[in-house]
Amino acid sequence: MKKKLYKDESTAKVSGVLSGIAQYFSVDVNIVRIIYVLLCLFVIRIIPGAIIYFVLSYIMPDKKDIGYDDYEVH
Repeated sequence: MKKKLYKDESTAKVSGVLSGIAQYFSVDVNIVRIIYVLLCLFVIRIIPGAIIYFVLSYIMPDKKDIGYDDYEVH
C-alpha cells in the first residue's frame, strides 16, 4: 500500500496539517510541531510560516476524503 499525505483532523490542534505529516513519516506529532515552530521562529519567520501552513491546509486532502477511516476497537 502506498503512503499518502493527508490532513488528520482527529488529532489536530488547528487544521491537522502537522498531524498528517507526522503520520506520514511515522513520528510523534509533538515532535513535528516543535520542529515546525522552531523553523518558523529561526529560519523562515512567523508570517511566511503561517502562510505555508494555511496553503498546505488548503491543498492537502482530508483523511476522510481519500478513504481512510478511524476504526474503534471494542
